Amino acid sequence: MNILRRFLSVENLIADKFKKGPLPSNKEAYSTAFQMAWPSSVEMVLIGLIGSADLIMVSHLGSNAIAATGITTQPKFILLAMVLALNTGVTVIVSRRKGQNRQAEANKILKNAFFMSLLIATSMSVLGFVFARPILTMAGASADYLEIAISYFRIIVVGNFFTSVANTLTSAQRGAGNTKISMVTNLTANMVNIVFNYFLIYGIGPFPELGIKGAGYATLIGNVVSFAIALYSITRKTGFVSLSFSKDLKLEMSRWMELTRVSSSAFVEQIFIRGGFFLFAIVIAKLGTQAFAAHQVTMNILSLSFAVGEGLSIAASTLVGQNLGKKRQDLAMLYSKVLQRIGLVTSVILGSLLVIFRIQILSLFSQGNEVVLTLGEPIMFIVGITVAFQILGVITIGTLRGGGDLKFTAFLMMISIGIVRPVTSYLFAITFSGGLLAAWISILLDQAIRSIASQKRFSSGKWLNIQI
Repeated sequence: MNILRRFLSVENLIADKFKKGPLPSNKEAYSTAFQMAWPSSVEMVLIGLIGSADLIMVSHLGSNAIAATGITTQPKFILLAMVLALNTGVTVIVSRRKGQNRQAEANKILKNAFFMSLLIATSMSVLGFVFARPILTMAGASADYLEIAISYFRIIVVGNFFTSVANTLTSAQRGAGNTKISMVTNLTANMVNIVFNYFLIYGIGPFPELGIKGAGYATLIGNVVSFAIALYSITRKTGFVSLSFSKDLKLEMSRWMELTRVSSSAFVEQIFIRGGFFLFAIVIAKLGTQAFAAHQVTMNILSLSFAVGEGLSIAASTLVGQNLGKKRQDLAMLYSKVLQRIGLVTSVILGSLLVIFRIQILSLFSQGNEVVLTLGEPIMFIVGITVAFQILGVITIGTLRGGGDLKFTAFLMMISIGIVRPVTSYLFAITFSGGLLAAWISILLDQAIRSIASQKRFSSGKWLNIQI
């Protein structure tokens, strides 16, 4: 018990020579971190659970339906890459301006980011809709499910427009510390999604039975709802950031340049992330429809642990950015370490549960598909180990992003996701005929590299003095 107390104690997290003022008590530090993290963590976990429910509903339609929805995932995120990068920049800048108490500057960033997001989202949605067939063919879609995948993808990319702009608005809210608003926005939208999934996939009541297209339309409706809620919340003028359409909406090139400068490294990072995931998905698709379906199920389970880490990562980015804005580098490091410890404890518990109840969890997703269950069971042991590396890595990378160390995170993603994951997966799974299990060893290797390298960068302290 004494070892655990020392491990968690605030006084042991920051050396005396780095202290720039009084530190919060253990209760205050963990309470502040928890208050910032729980809305984002709950939001991400519930979104992950709803996404899992989405997959469970689609799984009733068979392996082709699971594979068709799965093959669209990485192309969808490639189209979202520019907006995701922009949103990273928005969170970093707004959190720093919040710490500096420069509200007017934060709102100018929000205004210009809003219009940038509109422009990017429109362009990417049109591109995805028009070129759906060649995009999915390049992604490795099998002839067994290509046509239904195209129909689903075209609906999804229309929804991308609404979710892109909504996420830009909620990214500003997160940077200002308003993580509850983002939680309510995404939770409501995803609940709408799952309700319409039920009606539109199966044709309940007056609704037509649309199958996989019904899942796409349900997602689109949820995206529209998230956009409406995000826009309403940002125009209420009750928080640190707000958007007013009655005031001067003149665009400022200097703000566009500031956003571009901060977001450019994040964009490079997104390119390597999405490109690496895209190449990895192509490798998995080569293993066949059943293997791809099993991979989609186990990846969906792993995404739940990522959701926990992502919620803690958002809190880390926000608290780090705000405290660096206040010139309290010691508190920035302190809150990151507090969140890392919360993440470590969580990952051990979560990883253990995933291994112990692996059969029950897989059975829920496989819906009696014995091939998926057989392929997925040994992978769950890898998932249980991967969780610890994943959660700690995500939190640490969130810290580096909050500090503006985006060039390093981009370089790290280039190495781990852009090179290590696709290359080793091809070698292990295809060249050496290791199959799906070998491909998952590549995921574990990728996550371990990211976690260790990001922790080493964190310990160097180079991220503490980057000017934004």
